[in-house]
Amino acid sequence: MMPWALALLIAVVAVALVLRARRRERALRAPFPPEWRALLAARVPLWRRLPTAERERVEYTARRFLRRVAFVGCGGLELTDEMRLIVAAQAAMLAAHRDPGAYDGLYAVLIYPDEFVVEERDEDEYGLVTEGRRALSGQTVDVARILLSWADIEAGLAGDDGYNVVLHEFAHHLDHTLDGALTDGGAVAPGAARWHDVLQAEYDALCDAVDRDEDTLIDPYGTEDLAEFFATATEVFFERATAFRAAHPRLHAELCRFYGVDPADWVDGGP
Repeated sequence: MMPWALALLIAVVAVALVLRARRRERALRAPFPPEWRALLAARVPLWRRLPTAERERVEYTARRFLRRVAFVGCGGLELTDEMRLIVAAQAAMLAAHRDPGAYDGLYAVLIYPDEFVVEERDEDEYGLVTEGRRALSGQTVDVARILLSWADIEAGLAGDDGYNVVLHEFAHHLDHTLDGALTDGGAVAPGAARWHDVLQAEYDALCDAVDRDEDTLIDPYGTEDLAEFFATATEVFFERATAFRAAHPRLHAELCRFYGVDPADWVDGGP
């Protein structure tokens, strides 16, 4: 091919890619279908609390999520558009301010009718290997796949009780996309030292409270490790925001900085 012809071809391809990107962005910025808003207002308590400006951000991020991420029904579950929308909208709440493209590397969300069983293999510091099976309501395998139980997704829609498997697993996903730096002591941004100091102190306090058999706002499952603590705290941060801010002001402030929102300031806004 002649040099001029190759240059022309490259230019044509570049223009085509730019136009394609612009069309995709226009589609993402299109008005959110009113029937989607009505469905979310009816099914998702958090959606009803979103301020108008925040809702627009979440809508954009949710639409981007739905265009890029595949949904797979497992165990005989037949997926519906309603199921996809409910998952995407809640996942979008975690990323709308932080990074609307945070889930672009996620390949698929696999949804089972109920808890699913996984094979586990654990090797301790002495080389002793333990194998077994465990029933889970959700699992973030890596940055490419998230597994969820639809029964547990629906349980999380029952009210603001601090239990939400979608928020939990997508918090894990955000941690994975940062190579675990949120919870393993790595530097994630300016203020990382403060973040890890607060996270560790709050985790230790939860462990102590659970050891004393006290009631805790954050689920005791958060004592498993720092990663589970972060994901479990995220559930309460969004679902029981006012109580969380009062009980854990330092951790609340750090999560506000990380997610870019303060759900304690949200009020019911209607569809």
